[in-house]
Amino acid sequence: MANRKPSDEELKKKLTPMQYDVTQKDATEPPFRNEFWDHKEEGIYVDIVSGEPLFSSQDQYDAGCGWPSFTQPIQKEEIQEREDRKFGMIRTEVRSKTADSHLGHVFDDGPGPEGLRYCINSAALRFIPKSELKKEGYEEYQKLFDTQVKD
Repeated sequence: MANRKPSDEELKKKLTPMQYDVTQKDATEPPFRNEFWDHKEEGIYVDIVSGEPLFSSQDQYDAGCGWPSFTQPIQKEEIQEREDRKFGMIRTEVRSKTADSHLGHVFDDGPGPEGLRYCINSAALRFIPKSELKKEGYEEYQKLFDTQVKD
């Protein structure tokens, strides 16, 4: 895990143009034409910039919106919320705390106990499959899959 935000120069080399625009320029990728909108594999999603764990496939669901949606983050303290008044709407933007990456938005129309839907850009995420958690240095998150039973 990097646990820091690389320089802008490093980011332009490391990220695709879409990943850079989404995480650094607050862009939004097209719905239904992004990597994880219908992803079903077990694992965790980390910040593409810092490597910080953000979301688990255990909390992912199909919201029908065309972007990956989650009921909650793995660690609430890694998520920052800000008011977003762009495009004539009032929304709550979601950013990663460590890298200050734009991730997407959170809405209050989700199915979970808190009723939240974290609508996240795939371009802001890197997926770590459950089988690769240890190899990638995320073995502490294996417990998310060992103890939780999915309906």
